Amino acid sequence: MPLQLPDFPWDSLAPFAARAREHAGGVVDLSVGSPVDATPEVVRAALVAATDAHAYPQTMGTAALRDAIARWYARRRDVTVAADAVLPTIGSKELVALLPLLLGLGRDDIIVHPRTAYPTYAVGAALIGARAVAEDDPARWPEGTRLIWINSPGNPDGAVLGVDQLRAAVLRARELGAVIVNDECYAELGWEPERWAHPDAPAGPGVPSILHRSVVGDDHTGMLSVYSLSKQSNLAGYRAAFVAGDRAIVRQLLEARKHLGLIPPAPVQAAMIAALDDDAHVAAQRETYRARRDALAGALRTAGFRIDRSEAGLYLWATRDEPALTTLAKLADLGILAAPGTFYEGEGSGHVRLALTATDERIAEAAARLTAAAL
Repeated sequence: MPLQLPDFPWDSLAPFAARAREHAGGVVDLSVGSPVDATPEVVRAALVAATDAHAYPQTMGTAALRDAIARWYARRRDVTVAADAVLPTIGSKELVALLPLLLGLGRDDIIVHPRTAYPTYAVGAALIGARAVAEDDPARWPEGTRLIWINSPGNPDGAVLGVDQLRAAVLRARELGAVIVNDECYAELGWEPERWAHPDAPAGPGVPSILHRSVVGDDHTGMLSVYSLSKQSNLAGYRAAFVAGDRAIVRQLLEARKHLGLIPPAPVQAAMIAALDDDAHVAAQRETYRARRDALAGALRTAGFRIDRSEAGLYLWATRDEPALTTLAKLADLGILAAPGTFYEGEGSGHVRLALTATDERIAEAAARLTAAAL
């Protein structure tokens, strides 16, 4: 029986992209969060030095990589996790899509994901014939739920769950006996920490992790954190990510991944260590995105948009209180390509998602067009 998967949503952007490319000043593509800035030299040097990779790499990752991941959680997320409770992955998207399968879930199992959500959570459910339920309120998560996805900071909307919200989610997951996973890939890109401030939360721009002791104490049973280096380190092309948390679940994933050959290449593992151990390039990249965000947000407001949530991450979740496709067409007339909220929250969406992953020149050009526009 063929898989019943949804159409790939970005294919539907083709007419809008063609329209945007007709603009005399060229297209400003803000539709996909693919980094445009250089991969840090320290990372590239580590990759080059590791290219004599004649032996098969380790599915579990080298001991040096696992230690680097554990150090990073301690230093950047204020989370204590053992080196044998982490696992590198080939980017985070494959893990998101395959996790239900790797956990042994199947037809008629229930998988919960956010209402406004990255489509791959539902794809992972469809892959195994499970029932996907879009629900943010833990009290409404149904009995029989086996896997719960939360996403903080969120894609597309940049929403952050504070400590109290994370606690409520974990408590409900444990009542249900479900595995709960936080997709935390934008955690280093926090813009408005006062919005998730809590006396028990770690200080700094990073958002609270589901594994933080303020949420769960020292017990990570049934819990996972997923993280990617694509955003903070411009490593989207390396496919470099990892998962951490419940040691028993990590071991289960490891055994399945050994059989499937899901192994990050050895040079990429070496590059990940360099990226994880160097905070300077992350701080510099954050400030680059902050400047782009400020420029684009100001121009959007001038053009009559309201920006909702968006307190962290690489996107602005904006609306003019009209259908998303109407806004998308108006932006395309300005040569600006965005992603419609219909990809993430259904056909009734009135939002568009604009990525900060364009060059300074293209962001400035978009800001100028928006400021001058009479939308």
